[in-house]
Amino acid sequence: MTISTFPPDRNVPLPAVHYEPRFQAEMKSEEFDLTSGLRLIRRRLVMIVAVMMVLMAASIVLISGLNPSYHAASRLMIHKPLATALSTGDAGNNAPVNVTSETERLLSRSVTERIIRDLRLDERPEFNPALRQASVLDEIRATLRGLLVSSDKPSQPSGDSIEPIIQAYYKALSVWRDGQSDVVQIGFTAGDPELAAAVPNRLISIYLEERKDSIRGSLDTAQAWIGQRIAEQQDRARAARDAADTYQQTMGVVQSGDEQSEQVKAIVELSDRQTKIGQSRTDIQDTIAALEAARDPSLAAQNKAVPDSIGAMQSDLRAQQQDLARLLDIYGNDAAAVVDLRARIDRSRTDLGAAVDRYLQSMRAKLSTLDDEDRTVRSALAAAYEQRSRSSLAQTELGRLQRIADREQTALDKLEEQRRGLAGQAMLPGTELEVLSPAAVPLAPQGRSRLFYLIGAFFASISVAVTAAFVVEMMDRTVRSFDQISGMARIVPAGFVPHLRRKDRRDPSRLFGQTQIGMFDEAIRTVMISLKQANGGKLPNSIAVTSAHSGEGKSLVAGSLAIELAANGTPVLLVDSDIRRGHLDTLFRSGLKQGLNDFLSGQAGLEDVVHHHPSGIDFIPAGNPRLQRRMRMTDVAEIIEMARNRGQIVIFDSAPVLASADTMHLTALTERTLMIVQWAKTSRRAAEFCLQQLRSARNADIVVAINNVKPKRHAKYNFRDSELYARSLMKYHDFKM
Repeated sequence: MTISTFPPDRNVPLPAVHYEPRFQAEMKSEEFDLTSGLRLIRRRLVMIVAVMMVLMAASIVLISGLNPSYHAASRLMIHKPLATALSTGDAGNNAPVNVTSETERLLSRSVTERIIRDLRLDERPEFNPALRQASVLDEIRATLRGLLVSSDKPSQPSGDSIEPIIQAYYKALSVWRDGQSDVVQIGFTAGDPELAAAVPNRLISIYLEERKDSIRGSLDTAQAWIGQRIAEQQDRARAARDAADTYQQTMGVVQSGDEQSEQVKAIVELSDRQTKIGQSRTDIQDTIAALEAARDPSLAAQNKAVPDSIGAMQSDLRAQQQDLARLLDIYGNDAAAVVDLRARIDRSRTDLGAAVDRYLQSMRAKLSTLDDEDRTVRSALAAAYEQRSRSSLAQTELGRLQRIADREQTALDKLEEQRRGLAGQAMLPGTELEVLSPAAVPLAPQGRSRLFYLIGAFFASISVAVTAAFVVEMMDRTVRSFDQISGMARIVPAGFVPHLRRKDRRDPSRLFGQTQIGMFDEAIRTVMISLKQANGGKLPNSIAVTSAHSGEGKSLVAGSLAIELAANGTPVLLVDSDIRRGHLDTLFRSGLKQGLNDFLSGQAGLEDVVHHHPSGIDFIPAGNPRLQRRMRMTDVAEIIEMARNRGQIVIFDSAPVLASADTMHLTALTERTLMIVQWAKTSRRAAEFCLQQLRSARNADIVVAINNVKPKRHAKYNFRDSELYARSLMKYHDFKM
């Protein structure tokens, strides 16, 4: 910086000038376009390149470890044998083959173990992990597994176990069904092309052998089972037949049709005889009733069949009665002929009555005989019916027993038929396998070349790196522009202070010397102008420089402001008011043993702690940090009053706002407060909270400056104030980092 030796007269009145803030912050909606994306990639290019290099290094290690692999495949068709399909003896043989089940047979454990044993896969490091040399990645993986897997879990199988070989075999093998057809494809991938072709072909042959042995074993088991069932069924059929024969012999069941006809004929004859006896009894009973009911023997049983003798006597008696009637008409009752005739009629009637009585006695005797015969016929008929009923029941039971015997025999016949069917199946193959295309030795490895994978890894690493850059950018909540804090009320943007190289920060001669530091000097002047604008066009008499956290560059800015004011001939008093961790004395190297802490504790006077620097700056160091007295309002006011009496501008390098309450008291007494926000470090939340604390202490606008800005990186953002570090302006200042 250039220090003016002829300072202007501060008492000369300045013309009225209307100041407008140089940095006017307005709310701006977030916009993202192609330019913003390109700017983001530019400013995160180092991170993107680093992530790409890490990913590419890992990809190169993995891709270099890839070995060429060869893949061979065979196609075959599995279906039911033609002879089985033509068989009509057993409908079960015509069921279609389940290709899915046959596919699972190809993947069975027994087939796998035979292939491993026949082709000696256990002697190849490709399939036997115990024969491989552990790589760096394997060791890292094993270490991580040992850290993550608890000790109580079962240990890994030993090197002699076949399980790792089987797992590697299944990874290399592929067996699938081609759509809904009966075609099955078998593929195998290996580092040896001959092995890749040998496995599918050997798998087919082993499958046929295993299938044949399985069917033979199943048929043998089925035949043994059906033989046992047949023997049991024969015993049941024989027992059923013996039971039917024994019942027939015991019950005397009639089996011939003639004997059954004779039984029916006897029952019919007895029934007819009973009917006739009933009719005869009815006729005799009617005759007896008619004879007994007639008073005149000559009229008795006229309508019934009577013996001829009684009929003749009845005819004679009627003739005599007719003669008596004629004689009575001729001679009268007293005639001798009439009397004689009446006497003969009386004798005839007496004889007829005696004959009728005898006939009645004979008829009653015949009725008694018919009753006896009827009882005899009834008894014989009941016996015939009973015998017929017993014969029918016995015949029904015998028929039931015979049907049981027939069912048992039918079941036995079916079992015999099944045994014959099994014997026929034993002579036929279980399935027919037609190899459509056997596996041939592949001539070239499968997959892409290593160059293809490297190119893919390169583009994938670019995508991951750019995505990571976007994620980091979205998660960034630090202050990088006034556009980001424009929504905070009552702040005055004071500009950006660019990053100062470390050798310049640590070399006081660079700050106090004649060499200007380009953009940094311009930034300090801009901050000073902003302080004037915020104070109505004149420099404030007292300024408190603070920040939200420590290490944000407030001491550097405070010292630089003091140096700039001194260079312009303005008397300055710089106070290191961070009484706990103040280190501003490293810049001035005052050599004083006492400072602000000693003044506040009363161990030194105010004049004793002021160091007069050759640059024209009066400096008060922090002093003994072990004293750490609280800053009182009267002490601060005394310092400000002393500076006013001397015509000096006092600048306080205070402690961070969020770390010490003394800063709140200090900002309440000073005219202006300058808050330093470190670019890409101070979070927006911390800045907002700090501003809120400062506004509660002093109801005035807060001047904010963003410190430690990386110009080249800030120019890559899409903020409006990024134009301050455009390439032309940086070239103008010949800025170098």
